[in-house]
Amino acid sequence: MLTVTGVTIRFGKRTLFEDVNIKFNKGCCYGIIGANGAGKSTFLKVLSGDIEPSKGDVSKEKTERISVLKQDHFAYEDYRVLDTVIMGNQELYSIMKEKDEIYSKPDFSEEDGMKAAKLEERFAELDGWNAEADAAVLLNDVGIETEKHEKLMKDLEPREKVKVLLAQALFGNPDILLLDEPTNDLDLKTINWLEEFLIDFENTVIVVSHDRYFLNKVCTHIADVDYGKIKVYPDVENSITVTLYHQANNSKIERNGLWRKGALCLEVNTIPKEEKIKELQDFIARFSANASKSKQATSRKKTLEKIELDEIKPSNRKYPYIDFKPDREPGKEILKVEGLTKTINGEKVLDNVTFTVKPSDKIAFLADNENAKTVLFQILAGELEPDSGTVTWGTTITNNYFPKDNNYLFESDLNITDWLRQYSKDPDETYVRSFLGRMLFSGDEALKEVKVLSGGEKVRCVLSKIMLSGANFLIFDEPTNHLDMESITAVNNGMQNFKGNILFTSHDHQLMQTVANRIIDIKENGEVIDKEITYNEYLGI
Repeated sequence: MLTVTGVTIRFGKRTLFEDVNIKFNKGCCYGIIGANGAGKSTFLKVLSGDIEPSKGDVSKEKTERISVLKQDHFAYEDYRVLDTVIMGNQELYSIMKEKDEIYSKPDFSEEDGMKAAKLEERFAELDGWNAEADAAVLLNDVGIETEKHEKLMKDLEPREKVKVLLAQALFGNPDILLLDEPTNDLDLKTINWLEEFLIDFENTVIVVSHDRYFLNKVCTHIADVDYGKIKVYPDVENSITVTLYHQANNSKIERNGLWRKGALCLEVNTIPKEEKIKELQDFIARFSANASKSKQATSRKKTLEKIELDEIKPSNRKYPYIDFKPDREPGKEILKVEGLTKTINGEKVLDNVTFTVKPSDKIAFLADNENAKTVLFQILAGELEPDSGTVTWGTTITNNYFPKDNNYLFESDLNITDWLRQYSKDPDETYVRSFLGRMLFSGDEALKEVKVLSGGEKVRCVLSKIMLSGANFLIFDEPTNHLDMESITAVNNGMQNFKGNILFTSHDHQLMQTVANRIIDIKENGEVIDKEITYNEYLGI
């Protein structure tokens, strides 16, 4: 158990959190959500001890071990991959190194022998003899092949380093596991494995993520960061724990594998006030006129009067306005791609890719080679030329492109208003400022220079550009990167409601499932799998 008591965090005059009181229980998985800049990652650092609170205390049992997912992918460059994982349990790793030093002494003394014996005892208590085997299993589970376990971290690809650091955090069954955006840069297979791992994990998990599907699947509780407070709710949308509550009363079974964990975390006697009020109101409405039930109805009226709803304070969360409206309807001929081939730096990224887009198609793209999707979209957007093959657009089609790397669009000294004015059919400043206001750039925010914008702000600018284009065919390469959950939701809804065609790729499972009606998967061997099904149907879930 991790207990937060009266924690306040101040940076200068700004108070990030004030008087936070939370108990994080064993067997529960807590998802921390909140707008960008609300302090989610800072709160994790307070829990881990990396940041001292201005006031209050974070406590745990002395014997409990906290493990944190490291964010510095270059911190272990000169360490063996296996050793990097074992370093997840720093005490165990230190004992291993100290033992090796003692045993390697040429003048091994009696004192050294006694010290080694104590170390061996503690080593055994920590299950040290199985450490390398356990680390190897974890590495294989996250997709790091056995032949790479003895390599140095600097010899791995960036995406492989991410997986090793994930294995490090999970190693040794920590009592408290802190994860900050654990699904970033992970492939689908590894994300699925991590979901199952966390569902089965018996200790405390606290995770920051913008991946709604991931949170819904693994979390038993949600810690909502808003107005400098952190309030804990059951699940993202009160669905998991409430469902478990009803299952407990109706003797139903299992939801998403969370029944065991949910039962541990669930306070069965806790019914939301709103739910109780509705229950009483329904009874009163039904039986007030019934003589045999009138006394009970009167009793319930008195009970209702005593229930005081918590003061409702509007959330400080804001949703951007995202609505893609095409200027004209597309005709029957949309897009035909034939035999696209492209080699970059000696690597064949696309190999004879062929497909035809039909009216109403919203196609999600998958690929063994992540770069294949981006290269394909760049060719379709006219930013790259293929080595061979053709791209034929219908005469009624106008397209617009959301690039994964958008930095080249912001290499100017323009402010946001003047930057967006370039793409607006109505250049009037009042109109552009009004539009930016709906995209959360209000007041002086609209006068910021584009070259100093954050990643999330740049994404909102590009989305604004696309909305103003009036295009009837949209291409999105990872549109939810850098966005908070509110903006992701707005993008999701905008793409669902769009009346034209969409080609897109994303690591957001919910976006893929709710938008796509067709899946195209580009395999490394050149095969292209093309199916008119949903994302979940394609995955077989």
